[in-house]
Amino acid sequence: MRTDLFDYDLPEELIADAPPSARDGGRMCVVQAGGLRHGRVRDFPLELGPDDLLVLNETKVRSARLHCRRVASPPAAGAKVELLLLERTSRGADGLERWTALGRANRPLKPGDALSVDDTTLRVVGRQAGGLLELEVAADVDELLERLGELPIPPYMRRNADERDQLRYQTVFAQELGSAAAPTAGLHLTQDMLSELGARGTRVERLTLHVGIGTFRPVLVDDLDLHTMHTESFRVSVNLAQAIIETRRLGGRVVAVGTTVVRALEAAADPETLGRVRALSGRTDILIQPGYSFRVVDALLTNFHMPRSTLLALVAAFAGQGRVMSAYRAAVDARYRFLSYGDAMWIPRRLSQETS
Repeated sequence: MRTDLFDYDLPEELIADAPPSARDGGRMCVVQAGGLRHGRVRDFPLELGPDDLLVLNETKVRSARLHCRRVASPPAAGAKVELLLLERTSRGADGLERWTALGRANRPLKPGDALSVDDTTLRVVGRQAGGLLELEVAADVDELLERLGELPIPPYMRRNADERDQLRYQTVFAQELGSAAAPTAGLHLTQDMLSELGARGTRVERLTLHVGIGTFRPVLVDDLDLHTMHTESFRVSVNLAQAIIETRRLGGRVVAVGTTVVRALEAAADPETLGRVRALSGRTDILIQPGYSFRVVDALLTNFHMPRSTLLALVAAFAGQGRVMSAYRAAVDARYRFLSYGDAMWIPRRLSQETS
């Protein structure tokens, strides 16, 4: 599908560069067949019923941004290099770890380059498509990042991470360390909201999808079919698979909090039985765009996404391209806040099969 169909004018002043004063203090644009209505995130529990199942992504953002220096011979020696560590690919008995990463330097990094941080050396051993680096490190990288890493807030915020981000760029239910970016729809939810949902009888279950470059990599082609999605690891539990079966029996909705939950559930969809998932751990490079037939997700809470992005294409597949782009233009006119720390969009049921 043409990438320009997901383009819109996003004024810079509408890009949220800091969290709202309260997690649940944002606005919520509700997209439904009869048009839009405007609400508040803190009222989201009122949108769910006792037969519904809310699914969260419990991934935790790693402090994955690391500032290094080249250790090559002059004139490059000492030059600054910024790395974003994405994923460990192997860990040997000899203590060597291999990671994929993105790098930013005054000249391109290539195999054989050595980088230094503290007393640790990181060596570039390969390059992959899309600018990904393969690194080899003779150290415990998790420990290194815990000491010296920075939380990788998005670059469009044009600032370094601070104390606010240490708390607010993680969901309140984050458990499994491994993401290079937050599952941002989940940032709106509070423990009080989850308690209210429980009191209303709404079931809450969790899965894990570790957010990597596959989610936030820019689309650089004119046709989404030509865009390459990198794989991301995910896990769907037996408990979640059984909860979905029970939700179907009761006639409730499977409600995804965020596009990462959508991708994990649809990647785990049972090919034999519509509406169910298989309990599994694996990797997915699923690209969801208009024309995709959803098998699991019935409703979606999401944020407002970048123009021409795969995330926006997923939302358009769920609610109809014309309807979603019209909603985005209305949100711009209404001065909603956009992107990771921005306001929310709630789609109470799948609308993609209707005229948009």
